[in-house]
Amino acid sequence: MDTRRIFSKSLFVASALALGLAGCGAMKPSNTVRLSAQLAGANEVPAVASPGTGTAEAWLNKDTNLLTWKVSFSGLTGPATAAHFHGPAVAGSNAGVVVPFSGTTSPLEGQATLTPAQAADLLAGKWYANVHTATNKGGEIRGQMVPSSGGASRY
Repeated sequence: MDTRRIFSKSLFVASALALGLAGCGAMKPSNTVRLSAQLAGANEVPAVASPGTGTAEAWLNKDTNLLTWKVSFSGLTGPATAAHFHGPAVAGSNAGVVVPFSGTTSPLEGQATLTPAQAADLLAGKWYANVHTATNKGGEIRGQMVPSSGGASRY
């Protein structure tokens, strides 16, 4: 076997090995958790009779505590006047605003860096998304944020 042929085979094997190892790093599990909630008037405390519905999706990077979200809603009794995450509170109880959303028109998208304590409360299911209207100043639709399966990373 000549030197060129041995070199070519060695180069091919080394390249394949390098690509294989690089692929293993890319297959590392994501450290991003997906959370979601279904927003409805019945989830408010006290419950509200509202035709409004909505969904909240969020992605928390556990390495950086960067939270990214998208909240969509429709059918409210009037225009939204405010919307935000509240916590810490379990379903059936109320809490103060933790992270306000920019704007009041669906869909609402944004991001914020959480403190370690905020991230722990969110992952423990102690945050809820809430959309307010003039008719329902305390909140018209609400949903408890809980970790969900499928599509962990959006970003």
